[in-house]
Amino acid sequence: MRTAYSVETVRAAEQRLMERLPEGALMQRAAAGLAVACAQLLGRVYGGRVVLLVGSGDNGGDALYAGARLARRGAAVTAVLLAPDRTHAGGLAALLRAGGRTVAPDAAEEPVLHADLVLDGIVGIGGRGGLRPDAARLTTLAGDSRGVVVAVDLPSGVEADTGEVRGAAVRADLTVTFGTHKPGLLIDPAREYAGSVRLVDIGLGAELPVEPELEALQHADVAALLPVPGAESDKYRRGVVGIAAGSGRYPGAAVLAVAGALRGGAGAVRYVGPAADAVIARFPEALVSDRGPAKAGRVQAWVVGPGAGDDAATVAEVVTADVPVLIDADGLRLADPEAVRARTAPTLMTPHAGEAAALLGVPRAEVEAARLTSVRELARRYGATVLLKGSTTLVADSGGGAVRVNPTGTGWLATAGSGDVLSGLAGSLLAAGLPAFDAGSVGAYLHGLAGRLAADGAPVGAHDVADAVRTAWRDVRDAGRV
Repeated sequence: MRTAYSVETVRAAEQRLMERLPEGALMQRAAAGLAVACAQLLGRVYGGRVVLLVGSGDNGGDALYAGARLARRGAAVTAVLLAPDRTHAGGLAALLRAGGRTVAPDAAEEPVLHADLVLDGIVGIGGRGGLRPDAARLTTLAGDSRGVVVAVDLPSGVEADTGEVRGAAVRADLTVTFGTHKPGLLIDPAREYAGSVRLVDIGLGAELPVEPELEALQHADVAALLPVPGAESDKYRRGVVGIAAGSGRYPGAAVLAVAGALRGGAGAVRYVGPAADAVIARFPEALVSDRGPAKAGRVQAWVVGPGAGDDAATVAEVVTADVPVLIDADGLRLADPEAVRARTAPTLMTPHAGEAAALLGVPRAEVEAARLTSVRELARRYGATVLLKGSTTLVADSGGGAVRVNPTGTGWLATAGSGDVLSGLAGSLLAAGLPAFDAGSVGAYLHGLAGRLAADGAPVGAHDVADAVRTAWRDVRDAGRV
């Protein structure tokens, strides 16, 4: 599992570690790892042209010490100093001793544009509120450079704790981060600026708390959570999920939600709604009912809302059920907030950014710019687990704690009906007994992986994603056995 910690936590951990190390040792560890990563990108260090964009803090010191190491190996290293009177003195002295040179920002255009590698050390993890004009100009030059761009710890201009980007920011090909990931490296929009991310171990692990700010599951973590039937399993032990979805206008939503539930491992699916004929035609194993959710029969969880139109009565009936409930799509609009907050069984809400904005009463752009803040606020406000869909899907629990970010998403999942598949899939995991936080996290992981497998770089439909869930499940299971 990859974990990320807040700036405050990282700084406190660094301080405790530095108290036990010789002065400057921690920065040297970071610079050594950074220099190795840069050397690997350059391939042939000797004769390579490297430009350092150096701000006034320790981030600039990391860049200078790494530049000194590259200069000693024969690279031509130029440091652009944004604040000459506040440049890290030890790092600058090391660079000059190694044969590096410095230039002012107004003389940076030629060396940056012709560099083989540009190292961004303008602003560190404490940066807030966008870049100043000189720094913003350098980010533009870095983007126009023919060389690769490497960010030190975090791309300058992105906010470490929230993933927000307020104005100009460096777009890196690689970010070399130290000690632990920072939330902004895993959450959009900042994640798009980080490029590939490499974590350098500087010995910080023992100083970090057990619970991170953010966590991203990997194959082995998901494999450990997958509900696998045993010898004594029957359809009820595996989990029966009820699907209350679809309408005369949107029968396909019901079909796709049922597909997600069946591919997700449900022992059985009970379908309630006006799309029964379409569901049975595609999935004869589904159990259909026209008597409403309360009389549909035994279920271990409900999914309500996909394609429901204006059927507020069905949504209200499901929300009062004493089993776990997943609320999606139209259900999010129709559900009474007070009724959701009054529920005692687990609730999983799965909005996209537009739906989240409506629930919060803010513009969609505000949610997209501050995804971490938004998902936490929704979970708190509704007393529910919230899965915020999007370029980086986030899952937050109502009780606080670490937020999970899904690492398997792909732009190919931005297709009609994909969210319906996810609803059924996560609903089947709820019915199998997973807590809402795990059901949402595992569902998002398998859904994203299925999207990648189905698309393989080409256009894909929601039915393709549903069909690929089985392969995603098998791949995760097999990885967990290694």
